[in-house]
Amino acid sequence: MTSGETTWRRCSTCKKPIAFGSGYYACSVSTCNRRGALFVFCSVACWDGHVPVMRHRDAWAAEETAPTAAEWARQQEDERAHETPVPASDKPNARAPRRVMVASPSVEGDRSPRVRLQPGAVGPRDVLVVVSKLKLYIRATADMHTSDDVVEVLSDHLRDLCDAAVEQARAAARKTVMARDFTKA
Repeated sequence: MTSGETTWRRCSTCKKPIAFGSGYYACSVSTCNRRGALFVFCSVACWDGHVPVMRHRDAWAAEETAPTAAEWARQQEDERAHETPVPASDKPNARAPRRVMVASPSVEGDRSPRVRLQPGAVGPRDVLVVVSKLKLYIRATADMHTSDDVVEVLSDHLRDLCDAAVEQARAAARKTVMARDFTKA
């Protein structure tokens, strides 16, 4: 930000500048106010143009005031101070195993691609559970909420169970993992 700037942000619909300390409109829906997708509007008409695109059912335009230039600079400095650098080994795509898409050799006519990892590569770290169903189950059985970090831990446990079941199937000289290969946790 240079010292001569007067624009805080631009309207998300018409791209008109919104000056520091001036009024603007924000969408009342929480997903529109998240840090990565903060929508701001110069008028109610611009906000109204955004509603059908985002498919809001029940929303309103909340009148807000933009921060002053000094407040904005302080907020930016605070955000930079709280950011922790991510080591290269933790970054996504940092030496990730190369995936090769191949057709299934076992079934002729099956055109669905299969993801195969190169030999010696670690399996993908994707989520292995349906998060919405997990949260619904916990809510229905225990009337509790579920933290987002539960999904990674549960996926890790599932990977461990699957690895043990694969070893069990190999020990039995089978190429199919069956229910009997899983032991009760």
